[in-house]
Amino acid sequence: MALKRYENKGSIRRARKVRSRVKASGRLRLSIFRSSRHVYAQVIDDANGTTLAAASSLDASVKVGGNKAGAEAVGKLIAERALKAGVEVVAFDRGSFAYHGRVQALAEGARAAGLKF
Repeated sequence: MALKRYENKGSIRRARKVRSRVKASGRLRLSIFRSSRHVYAQVIDDANGTTLAAASSLDASVKVGGNKAGAEAVGKLIAERALKAGVEVVAFDRGSFAYHGRVQALAEGARAAGLKF
C-alpha cells in the first residue's frame, strides 16, 4: 500500500511522463537534478545503461555554487564534457522540475556551449 502511495505522488508522475517522452525520442538523455543547494547533470546512454558525461555545482571548476549562475556554469561544463565524449545532440530530461530558474539556466548554458537539444 505504501508503494502505491509513493507511485501516485505528483513529482514521480511528472518525472515518469517527461522521461518516457525523452526515451521515446531515441536520443541520448541530458538528465538534471536540483537539490536545495546544488545542481547536477548527466548525459546518459539508455541503450547501454552508461553515463557518458557528468557535471555538478560541486565540481572544483564551478566556484559559484548552486544558484542560477552556478547552474549556467554547470550547463557549460556538461556541454564541454559531452562534446569531448563525442555527443552533440541530446534530449533534455528535466525530471519533475519546471523549466524555470536554475533548470532553464542550465539548459541555456549547455546550448551556449554548443550542445543541441
